[in-house]
Amino acid sequence: MLVRDAMSTVVLTIGPDHTLRQAAALMSARRVGAAVVHDPDAGGIGILTERDILNSVGLGQSPDTEPAHAHTTTDVVFAAPSWTVEEAARAMAHGGFRHLIVLERGEPAGIVSVRDIIRCWAPARQPAARVPA
Repeated sequence: MLVRDAMSTVVLTIGPDHTLRQAAALMSARRVGAAVVHDPDAGGIGILTERDILNSVGLGQSPDTEPAHAHTTTDVVFAAPSWTVEEAARAMAHGGFRHLIVLERGEPAGIVSVRDIIRCWAPARQPAARVPA
């Protein structure tokens, strides 16, 4: 299976000056675990994840004043839609992250997450079997 078949095409893009609270609210509303941060002044495309927000709050920083750019990963590994999900999983395991931005013609086309890959590899959810009493 290819990344294009597994990725989410719901790509939340935010600016570097969004606060972490604004980013969290948008991520929650869209039900996504990461946002693409577009910052042309700092080199282009980065990623902000729910873990980045959690780490900031855990340090006692205010989500109302902390800007997204201060917590954005800019050294991003990008996937191509033509990668296999195995290649994406290998990149995630090697890099120690759970999301890959998928670029097509230099633009974000989607995000593939560990959860997306698991959905590809695991059978559809089945009702739990009942154990006889």
